[in-house]
Amino acid sequence: MANVATASLVRLGKEKDLKLADSDQDIRGFKVLDKEGAEIAQVEDLLFDESEKKVRFLMVGSGGHGPAKIGKKKKSLIPVDAIAAIDQKTVTVDQSGADIIGAPDYDPEIVEVPKEYWDRVYGWYGYYPYWGPYYRYPHWGYWSPYTRP
Repeated sequence: MANVATASLVRLGKEKDLKLADSDQDIRGFKVLDKEGAEIAQVEDLLFDESEKKVRFLMVGSGGHGPAKIGKKKKSLIPVDAIAAIDQKTVTVDQSGADIIGAPDYDPEIVEVPKEYWDRVYGWYGYYPYWGPYYRYPHWGYWSPYTRP
């Protein structure tokens, strides 16, 4: 059973009637750079909290990226808390390439993702989960608001 906090997470690419208020905020297709500036993944989709109108995760495809084409191809999630900068067609995160490549796998076809998975993802990256009492949403304001036409 889905956690109440994670029950309202939806994928932008799957919800055809959901639009970003500002299309410039759509970073799908952007390259993901680790904290050293190495290309490690690509943003494939955005997972956002429909009830609070906030992006919570980047869904990335990693492995086979960069000059070394390192790692196996897989999908994983990066909390928006890890974003250090967004520039042109790149997103830089405050994590190492090994952290991103080693993150828990994500299967976008699973309808109800167990709470334990979300706990593992946040624990892996070292952030408080967004439903917890100590969580503070990043303050750069880039991700809000989202609207339905």
